[in-house]
Amino acid sequence: MPRTCLIVDYGGVLTTSLDDAVRGFEDREGLSEGAVERTWYRNPAMVALTHDLERGRATQFDWNRRMGRALGIDSTDLLGRIFADSRLAESMVSVLARARASGLKTGLLSNSMGLAPWNMYRGFDIDAAFDAALVSGQYGLRKPEPAVYELILKMLEVPGEECVFVDDNAVNLPPAEALGMATVLHRSAEHSTTRLGELLGVALGPNP
Repeated sequence: MPRTCLIVDYGGVLTTSLDDAVRGFEDREGLSEGAVERTWYRNPAMVALTHDLERGRATQFDWNRRMGRALGIDSTDLLGRIFADSRLAESMVSVLARARASGLKTGLLSNSMGLAPWNMYRGFDIDAAFDAALVSGQYGLRKPEPAVYELILKMLEVPGEECVFVDDNAVNLPPAEALGMATVLHRSAEHSTTRLGELLGVALGPNP
């Protein structure tokens, strides 16, 4: 069955590296290297709160307050400050646009971190870029829950076997593969562009 649909993550795929943004934040705040990872990703309570935030069950204000207290810094717009260096990855945005222009369906499957006060999608026209967009907090689901992958397929009206899914987090790939999707672990625009061209049978580079 030919692959006719491209589904992508947002943060870390259509944007620059989130890890790089975190390191820049630590430098600006005078924090030790790895402070955010230790306080956030290795703290079960913060992980649980983040999952609630991604499902829309907690607010950024809740998250900012708890994380700021844990780091011992001002909590004002903390998520926005952590990811202040994040920018659109224009090369991947162009790949997405070329895929759609070639006749492929396009979908967004993104774990959001709330939309206020920081909105990581601000400045990007989601409606214009995708045939369907699933931002986790608006649906009460988050990757890698299988139901969220089933829902985006339903929204796009395509079977998994016709889709390629791109994410920068390896944990999010197996549920997509279980539904028949081909997957690409995003590490660089060059690698993803080449791999997507192979899987979709469409030239997606800047000079096709």
